[in-house]
Order: sequence, then C-alpha cells, then structure tokens
Amino acid sequence: MELKLTDYKTPIHNDWCPGCGDFGILSSIAIALTEMQIPPHKVAIFSGIGCSSKTPHYLNTYGIHTLHGRAIPFAFGAKIANPDLTVIVATGDGDQLGIGVGHFVHAGRRNFDFTLIVYDNGVYGLTKGQASPTLKLGIRTKSLPKPNLNEALNPIVLALASGYTFIARGYAYDTKHLKELIKQGIEHKGSAFIDVLQPCPTYNDINTKEWYSGEDRLNELGKPMPRVYKLEETGYDPEIRDPQDQDEIKKKILEVILKSYEWGGKIPIGVFYRNRHVSTYEERIASRIPDYYVNPPAKQILYDKDYLPIADITRMLKELEV
Repeated sequence: MELKLTDYKTPIHNDWCPGCGDFGILSSIAIALTEMQIPPHKVAIFSGIGCSSKTPHYLNTYGIHTLHGRAIPFAFGAKIANPDLTVIVATGDGDQLGIGVGHFVHAGRRNFDFTLIVYDNGVYGLTKGQASPTLKLGIRTKSLPKPNLNEALNPIVLALASGYTFIARGYAYDTKHLKELIKQGIEHKGSAFIDVLQPCPTYNDINTKEWYSGEDRLNELGKPMPRVYKLEETGYDPEIRDPQDQDEIKKKILEVILKSYEWGGKIPIGVFYRNRHVSTYEERIASRIPDYYVNPPAKQILYDKDYLPIADITRMLKELEV
C-alpha cells in the first residue's frame, strides 16, 4: 500500500509561533519520507531540548525526545542496535552546537549512518531569545540588551573538520529544495549534516523572512534581490571522486570553506560536500563481527517465554579473564 503524507502526521497540536521556520522543516521531513516511501515504523527521530526538538511529537514515526544536547548519543545507540532503522536527529543550533557540540564532532568522525538536521535561527527561541552559537558577532536581536559579544560558529566548516561525509545547507521557506536535501541526506551512507537557515519571527528580528528574500533591498526595477541562492544552479560540484587524489580533496575542502563563509549579500544553499568513499561505523563493526547485520543487538532474543534471561555471556566472561 502506498504511503501518504497523512501517514506521517500526528494529531498533536503544534504550538510553534506563527511564521516560524520550524513548520517548513517539519513539512520537508514529512514530504521526504513520503516520497521515499519509508514505513513509519522503520524511522526513528531523535531530538534534544528547544522549540525545534518538539519535532518528534508531530511526526508519526518512532520519536525520542531526549536531553539537552544529547540527541546524538541516543540516536547512535539506536542505529548500532538496529542498523535497519532510518535515524534522523532534528534539533536546534543552540541545543546541538552549544551544549551538544562535543557529540556533533564525534558523530562526524565515527561516520555512523544517520541524518542530522539543525534548525539554525541564531537564537535560543524556547528560553526567550539569547544568542546561540551561530549568531554573528556584533548583532543585536530584539531580546539582547547589547550586541552579541561572541564570534559565530561556522557549522559547515565544523562538520567538514569533524568528518561528516555529507554536508548541506537548506532554507526553511524553500521546502521543495529542502526536502530534496533531506532525501539525499537519508540516502547517503554515513553521517549526513544539513544546516537549515530559518527565521525566528519572535526573537530574531534581523535575519527575517523578508531579509532572506531580499525585500529590504530592491533592484532598479523595484524587485527584491534574494540573498539565498542554490549552489547547484551555479555548476558547483560537491563530490569527492577520487579519494586517493590529495590535490582534489584539498581543493574541495578549500572550496567548501570559502563558500560557507559567504554571507550578507549572497548566501549559498545546497550540497557543499559529499564523500561516498568512507566506510561507515556499521561497516567497521561488521568487519569485526561478521553476522552483525544479520543478528544485530535489536534482533537478539534475550529472554524466554517466562521472561527468564537466556543470553549466553560465557564468551564475554572468558575474554575478561585476567
């Protein structure tokens, strides 16, 4: 039976602020799953704390609302236990790039197969608009008493340095483009990161929908000049084609860094980097445990019909002998 968009929606009331970019990201995830025809019971969506982290409440999949900044380790455990799951982490820039940034880095170097979607609006929306790690230095949003004192973290460069093998950026109000990025992230074997720029109409009065669409600056014909542009429309190629060619890799890394720092007048969205040649964490496990994919932890029988444990730990105890 063909799955419909309604199969991925829940009846839970959505209490995000009107105009929030979270709505566009939520719709993009649901549309991506529908077009990919992934059964809801084979999807697990994890989140931390914040406005964006309510996402699992609104999607009819397995949903795990975890601790502040700790969505990735929960997701990692689920994916290792059941490699058949499609695992998505949906969380905010404050949650993931603030308290959760350590987990962000280690997920990249492990290259386990999951998709990380960061809702990036430059503020902590749930706690009344403090500056998040991605707010630019010197910017003063409406709830800040004075301009931001800190340099902004560059999520694209951090993901590149951490080892993510798929790195992209989307825009919450362009759901057609964003859902394609999400589909590509899910299809990618390895750690996929998608930084999604999204207006916060309540607390970020600088990077608004009107600002992104260029309504504050008009051309000679009186039409807005959008700040956001698509990398693929410029002929940009994100692929690493020969993993042995160090010159190619260095050139691509430099290109990603330069593109990621474009801001203000022109802001690129699309796939910045893709390397299909790095083994996943699950493949590395399988190289040591040959039957891992056939008999992962989630499929192992741990107790009998009377709920008595039947797991044989003899081999493990033998290995622990001194």
